[in-house]
Amino acid sequence: MGKGDKKSKKGKISQGSYGNSRPQKPKNEATKAAKLTVAGKA
Repeated sequence: MGKGDKKSKKGKISQGSYGNSRPQKPKNEATKAAKLTVAGKA
């Protein structure tokens, strides 16, 4: 399991794809709101 593995998170990052192991959207609204506040400060 590494960069060549299509099903792992590391493999999806190297390929630039998304899926169950690397979702595009956070699962809950609290995570989403926390990321927006951190991004707004930076």
